[in-house]
Amino acid sequence: MTTFDAQHHFDDAERDAVYRAIALRRDTRHFQPGQTVPEAQLQRLLQALHQGPSVGLMQPWRVIRVTNGALREQIAALVEAERQATAAALGKRSAEFLRLKVEGLRDCAELLALVLPPDDGTVFGRRTLPREMALCSAGCAVQNLWLAARAEHLGLGWVSMVEPAPLADLLHLPAGAQPLGLLCLGPVERFYDAPMLEQQGWRQRRPLSELLMDNHWNEG
Repeated sequence: MTTFDAQHHFDDAERDAVYRAIALRRDTRHFQPGQTVPEAQLQRLLQALHQGPSVGLMQPWRVIRVTNGALREQIAALVEAERQATAAALGKRSAEFLRLKVEGLRDCAELLALVLPPDDGTVFGRRTLPREMALCSAGCAVQNLWLAARAEHLGLGWVSMVEPAPLADLLHLPAGAQPLGLLCLGPVERFYDAPMLEQQGWRQRRPLSELLMDNHWNEG
């Protein structure tokens, strides 16, 4: 039996708390307006993001904290334009889609823009899938933030419903950088009992047994 020193040991309660945070994590759209996140708490959350794993230790993420109200309104207008475009593209489900709340940009306490920086030339682990591994690494960092936010009793929503180019212009991004979305963070009145899209009947989670395969692709 392997033994670990105290720093690396999780007792049963600590292990269960990790799995519980994973199970209760939600993509949040509903926030309490007019709230704030204390600076010390925000720094804990950002440190959790910063500890995310990355291929070749490239850390392919930058975070822009949007504190300017006028800029937040401009960003919200971009998201609304894409919401309408998405509705038009959905055809028969357009009206159903428009009834969904898909973002909380105006109500969240903190708005963070997640940015993929210009490629720094990292090859280690990326020679075959250079862009894909950068994106995966950024996603891992956000998952860290998401789980930490849930443990801190804060909601987090990742808004990808925005055209990258005009958002990049608003954020004054350098050439080669790309926004990966907007992270809405803040206090909520309550957490969803299940993912909101499941609650609203938009889509249901498929069971693990349908997604797990042995040796070769055998779906269907």
